Amino acid sequence: MGVNLRPIIFKKETELASLRGRDFAVDANNILHQFLSLIRTRGGESLTDSRGRITSHLIGLVYRSTRLMSEFDMGLIFVFDGKPPPLKQREIEERRSAREKAERAWREAYEAGDYRTAFSKAVRAGKLTKEMIEDSKRTLELLGIPHIQAPGEAEAQAAKLAKRGDVWASNSQDYDSLLFGTPRLVRYLTISGREFLPSKGLSRRLKPEIIELREFLARNGINQEQLVDLAILMGTDFNRGIKGVGPKKGLALIKEYGC
Repeated sequence: MGVNLRPIIFKKETELASLRGRDFAVDANNILHQFLSLIRTRGGESLTDSRGRITSHLIGLVYRSTRLMSEFDMGLIFVFDGKPPPLKQREIEERRSAREKAERAWREAYEAGDYRTAFSKAVRAGKLTKEMIEDSKRTLELLGIPHIQAPGEAEAQAAKLAKRGDVWASNSQDYDSLLFGTPRLVRYLTISGREFLPSKGLSRRLKPEIIELREFLARNGINQEQLVDLAILMGTDFNRGIKGVGPKKGLALIKEYGC
């Protein structure tokens, strides 16, 4: 989820090889949700072990992490979400409702033998449970990969690590790390190089994207506080925002009236 800054983002597309030797603070929940959504059978069923426990997220975690480390010499620190703030409760409930709706649609399509529709619905139905998170942490420990339990939002903790220079960049698919002040955000740190678009039933090729916060702010003519104000106008996981205000209109309002 997160705030949609795409229309005003300034990014640099690159290749994985150009990021060789870099260290990243990874938004763990964000990445695990991606694995849980996309690593499925043709009909949208999650992969499971012999006891019926979902393993899609663990397969993605092991495959991606080990290849990034072994083939590209990357350092990874996984940061897990802590207790969500009260302001996020509405968003959490809406996401739960959307997942339940998608799961019902998946079952209907699956039972009808419409596997293409079933898969497109299933990718929106994945639920990351506490047990899955604990299994992920244990897997990382067995691989010798460090992880951190954030007190609150993982993206805020990842941004803090990047600001202190402990890592080169935050890694998440969402833009929220920029609101928390990460100096550098890398999106699509992926081996497969593709992203599935459920609404279209197809995938597109992806390259890693680097967003430098300083450049992003300068080219839009705003400062960090104004970026947060812009997000509030648009709406975030913590507030509804103003109807009809998107990134471009919000940016125009911020630049006209200031903070």
